[in-house]
Amino acid sequence: MCVGVLQKLDNLLQPEEKSNQQAIENKFREFCESAKKQDNRFCYYVGGLEESATKIIQELSRPLSWGMPPIKVCEKLVKKDAQICDLRYEKTIDLKTVDLKKLKVRDLKKILSEFDEVCDGCVEKGDFIKKVEVIRDAQLKTEL
Repeated sequence: MCVGVLQKLDNLLQPEEKSNQQAIENKFREFCESAKKQDNRFCYYVGGLEESATKIIQELSRPLSWGMPPIKVCEKLVKKDAQICDLRYEKTIDLKTVDLKKLKVRDLKKILSEFDEVCDGCVEKGDFIKKVEVIRDAQLKTEL
């Protein structure tokens, strides 16, 4: 996940900013202001947020300004804070192709929450599957 965030940051940087450590730090802080979920958690660990407990953002910006690849920067960051390794992106579920019966109830609930839906009265897995099928069918109709 660390590499993914650093690649997103690299895409935001202008060519002249890539060798400027301060410009990298500023752009990273801007990125962190709008970061969601796991990206936001990474920002917290590195120090890109105001409420961050640690500030190791220089350990990120300095090697990037030298042109070091993101994978190597992440290896250096892990030595400073091992929690960075624990961060993972959540798997995405394609409603068009997934077999709902093979999903766990936790994943079905996650799909419902992504659509701001609640399954009131759902007790068994089959109840959740029916609710997700209704949402999926409505979603597919709106895409046509």
